[in-house]
Amino acid sequence: MSKTRTLLQIYEKMFIVLGPQRWWPGETPFEVAVGAILTQNTNWSNVEKAIKNLKKAGKLDPAGIHKLNISELAELIRPSGFFNVKAKRVKAFISWLFSVYDGKLSKMFTKDLEIIREELLGIKGIGPETADSILLYAGNFPTFVVDAYTHRIFSRHAFIPEESSYDEIKAFFEENLPKEVKLFNEYHALLVNVGKMFCKPKRLCGQCPLKDFL
Repeated sequence: MSKTRTLLQIYEKMFIVLGPQRWWPGETPFEVAVGAILTQNTNWSNVEKAIKNLKKAGKLDPAGIHKLNISELAELIRPSGFFNVKAKRVKAFISWLFSVYDGKLSKMFTKDLEIIREELLGIKGIGPETADSILLYAGNFPTFVVDAYTHRIFSRHAFIPEESSYDEIKAFFEENLPKEVKLFNEYHALLVNVGKMFCKPKRLCGQCPLKDFL
């Protein structure tokens, strides 16, 4: 069986059992981008509280955050954890957005995927997972997001070596799936849910929708 067919069967199985994930939650692309930075090393419920604070303060837009100093921003995003570090990362992203794209995500997203990705990776505090999350979920670019759940699920099923790098896992999906934004979006979201619910450090394989692929 081809890798493409197997990957699509895995997707279909997860979708049948878990349904559409409607991810990434956010009212605007900018909200999604900020959420992608804030969700590092925390759960989404904490990010939601931080996003709510920014909205309540009327600062959830590039200009609003640009005018805040680090300490003011840190206080607003405190619920997201590591708030001092994350405030610096968000500010670095916003400063870059203004210096290169006049503070406009829409202008940034007119550029070629690979160009924007390299630029994002050049911003302190933005790694591959965050960059790809911004590009896929906020920019609607066909770039596959890899996280710890993806690595755990696919290495346990022996589809990839356990020592595989981020880029190697990303290539595995992108080379064997149709390059479709909707598919990449739903596939990653479903893997996150499977990882949270079943493919934990202590496995719950008997209940997992992917048990037949072991």
